[in-house]
Amino acid sequence: MRFRIKFISDEVEGFLREVEINDDATFLDLSQAVLRACDYPDDQMTSFFLCNDEWERGVQITREDMMVGESEDIYVMADTRLSEFIEDEGQHLEYIFDPFNDRFFYMTVRAILSGDGENIFEVVKSKGEAPAQIKELSDVETLLTGKNELIEADDAYFSEESSPFNEEDIDLEGFEISDGQSF
Repeated sequence: MRFRIKFISDEVEGFLREVEINDDATFLDLSQAVLRACDYPDDQMTSFFLCNDEWERGVQITREDMMVGESEDIYVMADTRLSEFIEDEGQHLEYIFDPFNDRFFYMTVRAILSGDGENIFEVVKSKGEAPAQIKELSDVETLLTGKNELIEADDAYFSEESSPFNEEDIDLEGFEISDGQSF
């Protein structure tokens, strides 16, 4: 059997990809199919979430075992076959491609096809430009620029010309420096 899985992004209008993948493939294979379909490097701690019909997240399948909790079932992409969790057409998943900013693709199982493909997976439809895998540097620069503006505001407030400090208001008694002898 093969699954035809469509994925879209809410960040880029017109972006759509569809892959076909064998049911005995792992979630790591599906991750590689997504990365290849979007021309992303394989250098992030990506993960999948199985979702219900309202897109609420359920079981997580991670790239690596993060040992979050002993009581939780931990599913790792390389060890988890698609057929263990994908059962129905219309089933929803999310693929986290930018874990630091929680950016993801919405994935839907479009069809369950008979037979296996020649390759483990194949990109069968590609429309539009994929969103940038990692938030652009300009977003970071905006944050840094905002921080610099705050520093400049602090400097302006605490400069000598605008300082609320007045030397005449300070009583220096008790702040004398002694030579170590008692009074």
